[in-house]
Amino acid sequence: MRETWSSWSAESFSEETREWNCRSAFFDFPNVGQPEVAGDRRARIVARIVAAGGSPSAPGPLCQVAADVIGLTGAGVMVLHDGVPQASLCSTGPVSALIEELQYTLGEGPCIDADRSGTVIIEPDLAVPATPRWPAFSPEALGAGARAVFGFPVRIGAARIGALNVFRDRSGPLSDEQHADALVMADVIARTILDFQAYAESGADAVELNADIHSVVHQAAGMVSVQLDISVGDALARLRAYAFGIDRSITEVAREVVTRVLNFNSLEER
Repeated sequence: MRETWSSWSAESFSEETREWNCRSAFFDFPNVGQPEVAGDRRARIVARIVAAGGSPSAPGPLCQVAADVIGLTGAGVMVLHDGVPQASLCSTGPVSALIEELQYTLGEGPCIDADRSGTVIIEPDLAVPATPRWPAFSPEALGAGARAVFGFPVRIGAARIGALNVFRDRSGPLSDEQHADALVMADVIARTILDFQAYAESGADAVELNADIHSVVHQAAGMVSVQLDISVGDALARLRAYAFGIDRSITEVAREVVTRVLNFNSLEER
């Protein structure tokens, strides 16, 4: 995966950006100190996004800005619906992309927990966690080089959009400043997604995500549901279980289903 947002100049969209700032200024940012402090954080983050070539209609490299602002190794943003991963908005590199793919394939991890619970998920030591969790995700993420992972809900009020995942290549907790920056970054990402949806062309997908990677999974789930006469949700669970059992990504398995190399009806008959 890579960030593929088109880039618009900050100068051309200075008025647009000011409107963006004003629209966000009336929302509260929980647990990040006084409102003026939260406003300063928001302004600093939005300025970084604009400097990187972003605007409300073309949000730019959000994930790289998130990693830079929070001061961690990498970041990714996952869009979810009812706690189920739908697509990856962006990722900063191969490790972040793998973390997104693992969560999509395995159905567990910091983004999924953050979205479902609506709370920040903190795992400062993935190798020796205080409370063991993610039995399938953790070994794979560790093998890729992640040592600490953190999930922040991306939402507006009660409306859940997804989650921001940030990781570090060494263990250790976030500082108070990093935690506060991540909370505001997640809020900015939520509003950016909604702003971008507003600018999307009529009839086009609401958000131009790295969704092509995962749309094949939804197509495969539909085919498996027909093959086995089960719900699409159950078919997705079967895809995940099969992929995990043979140590492959769900995307690889889905492509074989879509290209008719793999038929789950035949698997059931074995």
